[in-house]
Amino acid sequence: MTDRFTAFPRRLIWLLCASLLWTGAAQAQGLRLSNDLGQPRGNTPAAAPGQQRTADFIVALVNSEPVTNNEVRQRLLRVEQQIAQEGSAMPARDVLVREVLEQIINERAQAQQATELGITVDAAAVTQAEQSIAAQNQLTPAELSRRLAAEGIDINRFRNDLRNQILLQRVRERQVDSRVRVTDADVDDFIRERQGNNDLASLEMNLAHVLVMVPEGATPERVQELQVRAQGVADRARSGADFAELAREFSDAPERTNGGVFGMRSASRLPTLFVDATRSLNTGGVAGPLRSPAGFHVLKVLEKRQAGMPDATVTQTRARHILLRPGAQLSQSEAVSRLAAYRQQILDGSANFAALAREHSQDGSASQGGDLGWANPGMFVPEFEQAMNALRPGEMSAPLVSRFGVHLIRVDERRQQSLSQREQREMVRGLAREKKIEDALRVWAQDTRARAFVEYRDPPQP
Repeated sequence: MTDRFTAFPRRLIWLLCASLLWTGAAQAQGLRLSNDLGQPRGNTPAAAPGQQRTADFIVALVNSEPVTNNEVRQRLLRVEQQIAQEGSAMPARDVLVREVLEQIINERAQAQQATELGITVDAAAVTQAEQSIAAQNQLTPAELSRRLAAEGIDINRFRNDLRNQILLQRVRERQVDSRVRVTDADVDDFIRERQGNNDLASLEMNLAHVLVMVPEGATPERVQELQVRAQGVADRARSGADFAELAREFSDAPERTNGGVFGMRSASRLPTLFVDATRSLNTGGVAGPLRSPAGFHVLKVLEKRQAGMPDATVTQTRARHILLRPGAQLSQSEAVSRLAAYRQQILDGSANFAALAREHSQDGSASQGGDLGWANPGMFVPEFEQAMNALRPGEMSAPLVSRFGVHLIRVDERRQQSLSQREQREMVRGLAREKKIEDALRVWAQDTRARAFVEYRDPPQP
């Protein structure tokens, strides 16, 4: 595929991480929020000193654009609901109010930058976001609308919140994501940092094991004989002998039948003796013989990783897609309608997906009938991959809007695949890029906030 949708690695995307969008997901899951969340936002003047506040009022100005008390109060209610759902300790309310106000100020400054850059969000993108939230909660868009209405959430306010969060995502992508570059040195640094991490809580290992058991009450001579036997196993293992065969021939442990392999486990689930002996070894390293009350142990490190490093075995997906790129001759709404018609033709059996892709797709994969080949996790942009991962083999998505255009996706196959060293390195590159983006996003957000003129008015009254 021409773009391969690889410009950005997997990470939490706007559908999941934005607190405003959480409102929709929370409602769809049956969490009840205050009915005033559906009330329209107003910019009424502040009440006079000493009077009870019954109307909305301005609590801050961001480059002359107001932030109102209702905005803070409504966001606060949503955040409190989320904290309660997660079972986390609830911060003091005055502290939470200040944090919510600062979050809104930061978002307002970023949205203003988006406007200055000419970034917009059309109705089709909002509709797609709404459909994605509905699908995530196993609802149709109509069912989601009814659920929101039943909970007192105004659908227009909900869609406006979606529009704002998409706008924020797009400005962040343009100002941060597109400027991040990952070099080979960055990948090497990332690997060294993770491999040098001695935190046992994040260490995972797959060990192979040979146990030469020492019977209770064995004479010193017998113990010595068994130790020599274990030493011979260790020497052969270090010389390159097949460890699985050694385990099947010499081990007295139950896992001998599968070559002595324990399987990937966290360090906390392995004996301390084993962890201490192998934590400093590289993959392929052999430790032992080690003495325990059970006997003598010989260990080989088959796999080893810290949390945050990619798995050696992944689920690969083979999918096809048809891509239409909106432009002067084709609006995004028209592209969505056209792909919906293609989808119906395919479902009716009057058209073939591959043939439609060859004829209409505006992607480099068109000549292959839209075939994207086998893809590892993280190869596509999050919005595309999320939709693809939700499909079973043989299923087809609804039209999907991504930063590259509008897609129709069909999943053909899935398989488990061991990654080569090169493929693992490329996955590490994606993780390193994600970390750099997070760091760059934090700096950009701080800079955007610092350049905004913020005037605080009356304190929020939640």
